Amino acid sequence: EMMVKIGKKCGRNMAAVITNMNIPLGSNVGNALEINEVIDILNNKGDDQLRELCLVLSATILSISYYWNYDEAYKKAEQTIIDGSAYKKFIEFVTAQSGNDEITVAQISEKSLEIKADKDGYIQSIDSRIVGESAVLLGAGREKKTDTIDYGAGIVLYKKTCDKVSVGDTIAILYAENHEKLKNAEELFITSFTIGDNKPETIPLIYKTMR
Repeated sequence: EMMVKIGKKCGRNMAAVITNMNIPLGSNVGNALEINEVIDILNNKGDDQLRELCLVLSATILSISYYWNYDEAYKKAEQTIIDGSAYKKFIEFVTAQSGNDEITVAQISEKSLEIKADKDGYIQSIDSRIVGESAVLLGAGREKKTDTIDYGAGIVLYKKTCDKVSVGDTIAILYAENHEKLKNAEELFITSFTIGDNKPETIPLIYKTMR
């Protein structure tokens, strides 16, 4: 509310979309993995939840920038994904920064470790903070500013909050440059998932948009 007020006092048309940060917004965590998720979304595939969030944010930006009706702005944003023009623009951005204009997938680390469900039930919750800290242990982020980043390291989530799981189901795959990092991250990551007997209530993706 404060940021919106500040922007409006500076003569800007402002909006703030309040999203649920108690759940991972996409399925991929890590530099190359998140780029791959971007490519999927721009090709009208990938995580439905993340796709919806991207469209809501895009529609909000378009509606406050051009004073379009929100529903019209949403349809325009969605059409750019459907017709491929959004992906084409992404490739233009990559090319402008001397990147490969034939990019179809970013390379991820060769070493991986599957995380399995240890009991039957429903995913009650996923602690996003622990998932992020696990990604850092894998090398996808820095614990201190002198650390180097492994751009291929990260996590792919195969199960999300409210999903039903059985013993042995793969709930995630961890990626890193060596097995030591995988084991260290595994110990922390498995504490991020809570599995219970009853299916929890559906958690909203977006709580509110303030204008």
